[in-house]
Amino acid sequence: MTAHAIALRPAAASDARAIAQMSRDLVESGLGWKYDPERVMRAIAHRETTTLVACEDGRRPAAPGDSMAGFSIMEFGDERAHLVLLAVRPTHRRLGIGRRMLEWLTESAFAAGMQSIHLELRAGNEAARAFYRAMGYSGTMILPGYYRGRESALRMIRVLRAPGQAAPHWQPPAR
Repeated sequence: MTAHAIALRPAAASDARAIAQMSRDLVESGLGWKYDPERVMRAIAHRETTTLVACEDGRRPAAPGDSMAGFSIMEFGDERAHLVLLAVRPTHRRLGIGRRMLEWLTESAFAAGMQSIHLELRAGNEAARAFYRAMGYSGTMILPGYYRGRESALRMIRVLRAPGQAAPHWQPPAR
């Protein structure tokens, strides 16, 4: 499997169950299931949220989880974006899939005029911490008991433009 065999695309309603199951198994393990299929479906449908999936050859899964290598969900506010979830199957890690998804979302946030992107991750997840640091994020604070009172979170931020700096003006590509 190579990164070139993985295509990124916006999630469809038919992806909700597979995304929810990946969230349960890879992100929310041991914490209870917060991002169930109904909640993921609302994220997919919400106009201020981008839900992205990484699939082998861009295929839609025939059954839950088939061909889906990863997913991410990002909410957009007025000037801040929040990376809600990002996961890559263990069998597909270290291929650049997470990096490609995060770069896609970062470019989207920049084009949308976001000032910064925020996220939380389990404070003890050193691999995720290193990944986000390599992607330009900085830790800002530890949030004790953030995850259902059981586990601390590390909040991280990536600044896309300085406060007060005008948002970029988007121009369509020249023909």
